Amino acid sequence: MSTEPRINDRIRVPEVRLVGPSGEQVGIVPLAKALELAQEYDLDLVEVAATARPPVCKLMDYGKFKYESAMKAREARKNQAHTVIKEMKLRPKIDPHDYDTKKGHVVRFLKQGDKVKITIMFRGREQSRPELGFRLLQRLADDVQDLGFIESSPKQDGRNMIMVLGPHKKKTEAMAEARAIADARKAERQGRNTGPDAAADDDSALEAENAAAEAEAEAEADETDDEAVVEADVEAAAAVEQPAEASQGA
Repeated sequence: MSTEPRINDRIRVPEVRLVGPSGEQVGIVPLAKALELAQEYDLDLVEVAATARPPVCKLMDYGKFKYESAMKAREARKNQAHTVIKEMKLRPKIDPHDYDTKKGHVVRFLKQGDKVKITIMFRGREQSRPELGFRLLQRLADDVQDLGFIESSPKQDGRNMIMVLGPHKKKTEAMAEARAIADARKAERQGRNTGPDAAADDDSALEAENAAAEAEAEAEADETDDEAVVEADVEAAAAVEQPAEASQGA
């Protein structure tokens, strides 16, 4: 069913309680009289309270009303804060470079006002050393304590150990700061682009943005490759240890 109000000739009642263009109360008038006033003011007769007896109608520019309502709804959605739980996976014997990379992602998530679920994945004999994962989680929590706090303490979940970090900054505050920074940068670029070197500045800004995007993509690719190498090393070590144990048992 349509949720839009009835307007003009679509209104099917003998009389209405009419509200003028400025919000003034005109009173109960016949529908024909209300439609005549709408034509006189070059406005629409809009039914704003269909369940009232008689229905309440208002004289307004319906097209302008719909546009303003859509803009208000868009602004409300823009200001809504949706808390997101990001996830970051680590290995107990993670390389220092990989640790710094993943910590950078955690820092970025917390700055955005999102929660972060940290998962330590144990493989093979690593499962007998849960203290390695606990120390790694505690180290990460200490490194980002200025941005977040331990919302859920480390706990074992099968082969994994999980901890949840919560941001000190609310999502709405993070969104507001991000918009303020973006507006400031946009204003700065517009200020530079008023001079004769506007085209050169635009090209430089575009090149910088492309370079940043490529660097981020390369970092993510390197991170994926590093995880694959670590997993392959652990599996290979486990494969070597199993035949050795078998021979000792024989």
